[in-house]
Amino acid sequence: MAFVRVCGLGELEEGTPKRVELDGTPVSLVRTEGEVFAINDICSHANVSLSEGEVEDCMIECWLHGSSFDLRTGKPSGLPATRPVPVYPVKIEGDDVLVSVTQES
Repeated sequence: MAFVRVCGLGELEEGTPKRVELDGTPVSLVRTEGEVFAINDICSHANVSLSEGEVEDCMIECWLHGSSFDLRTGKPSGLPATRPVPVYPVKIEGDDVLVSVTQES
C-alpha cells in the first residue's frame, strides 16, 4: 500500500471537509473527533462532491439529497443512497497527512 502526503495536519479544520485528488481519485479529507478520515468525494447516489456537505458525528452528508455516509466505513445511513463509497487508509506522520488510494495485490 503506497501512502502519499496530501497536506499538513494544520491545513484541516475540524469538521470541514477538504477535497484533494490522488492519482485521479477525488478524495474528501475530514478531521473530526480527534481523527482524520479519507473518503471518496463522490456520492454513490447522485455523483456530486461530498466535500461540499456537512460533517456531524463522524458522518458526512451529501448536500444534494441529504444522504449521509459513515466516515469510517463509507456506508450510507439511509436513503436515497443505498451503496457505500470507498474509504481510504490515513496515516499521520508528524504534521503530514498521508493517504493511500491504491489497492494491495
